[in-house]
Amino acid sequence: MSDWVPSATPAWIDHIVPSILWRFQKKEPHLYLTFDDGPVPEATPWVLDTLAKWNAKATFFCVGDNVKKHPKIYQRILEEGHTVGNHTFHHLNGWKTDKAQYLNNTAKCAKWVDSPLFRPPYGKLTQGQLKSLRKDYQIVMWSILSKDYDTGTRPESCLGNVLMSKPGDIIVFHDSAKALDNLQYTLPRLLKNHSALGIQFKAIPQKRIQG
Repeated sequence: MSDWVPSATPAWIDHIVPSILWRFQKKEPHLYLTFDDGPVPEATPWVLDTLAKWNAKATFFCVGDNVKKHPKIYQRILEEGHTVGNHTFHHLNGWKTDKAQYLNNTAKCAKWVDSPLFRPPYGKLTQGQLKSLRKDYQIVMWSILSKDYDTGTRPESCLGNVLMSKPGDIIVFHDSAKALDNLQYTLPRLLKNHSALGIQFKAIPQKRIQG
């Protein structure tokens, strides 16, 4: 994700692409943590340990090839009450991949990740890919981007990005080796801060959702 993107998604986008879930409009004090690109042994077990300390649930958008390589970590995600989503088998950029290849790669991931949730890597989909995928999947984007993946983002800035979150927001982290330094600084502080405010961390239900 080398292109600059805002840390907060503007609210008006919900109405531009209503078939995509960007955030929840419910008024309950809930936040939705999501983790992309795992599972990997360098990061995912630490994430699970940290979530458990705060009784927090999350959604992991898994790369199929990583699930194939690390099935025990994937199984632990499920056993600990988190939900999962499809993130393609090879972490493909939809803007750089033809439709047939992209859909085939998503189907390959589905053999390892059983879920009706889908998040495109880099948040990039063509109109044709979106039209086909939304027949079978709830497409999930985000309202808050931590930017933990960006080695040019200081941990303090990463924390600032997520502390702006409010109930209903969907926050993106990455359980990857590249993001680990920022993640280890930011995630525990977010959990501590927002738990003190009475906010609960919930997993995205594995079903089609009306935001």
